[in-house]
Amino acid sequence: MTSDKHYVVLKGRRWRATDPAVPSDVSARLRVHLMAARREVGVARRAQDKEAERAARERVHRAKVALGERGVPWWEQGAAEREARWREGLAALDG
Repeated sequence: MTSDKHYVVLKGRRWRATDPAVPSDVSARLRVHLMAARREVGVARRAQDKEAERAARERVHRAKVALGERGVPWWEQGAAEREARWREGLAALDG
């Protein structure tokens, strides 16, 4: 983790850290959605189903945004914006 706690460094590559304000139970649910969507990407690619792959990648993106790993950096958002981000993402993924 970088000294500012904004990024995680893995194998020399910097990745945005998950927003620490996301409650642990919510973070766990979002990660379940994220991992399921990543598996769906693989299934769709092996089946050469471009539409299914696009839909799965959209779910990956939605989960990562909700976790604060993509989109507007979480450290640039106010508390209300951060909460709205993960609540909206989880509601969309729970569908």
